[in-house]
Amino acid sequence: MISTDFILDPRLAADSVFIADGPLSQVRLMNDARFPWLVLVPRVPQVSEWLELDGAQQRLLLAEINQAGNLIRTEPGMEKLNIGALGNIVRQLHVHLVGRHAGDAAWPGPVWGSGAAERYPQTTLDTRIAYWRQRLA
Repeated sequence: MISTDFILDPRLAADSVFIADGPLSQVRLMNDARFPWLVLVPRVPQVSEWLELDGAQQRLLLAEINQAGNLIRTEPGMEKLNIGALGNIVRQLHVHLVGRHAGDAAWPGPVWGSGAAERYPQTTLDTRIAYWRQRLA
């Protein structure tokens, strides 16, 4: 089901950091301190669309989306969970889960193209990685 031929798209690698491996996907933290933002990247090579996953893989990814999404929804101040799998720039299948609230840096528009990402300082990034690893365990 999961292949050792999986290679993470370089753009995803540059914009996010590894948190953990789920049953199907890498769980990654988007390196943008403006939003609680996780990205799930199924470890299935050569897949760009949800429909290219087999039924078992789709069910696993849905379970991962539910788990990560529910965790983001419990973050302080979250009013809305945005879930997206656009793939217009990065073709590799990946699912964004972004916590939103009125008045955030992009509200009410989409997070994409809304200003420059605000990278976490390294010490804060290390803390966030540990935080998400603990919550996903």
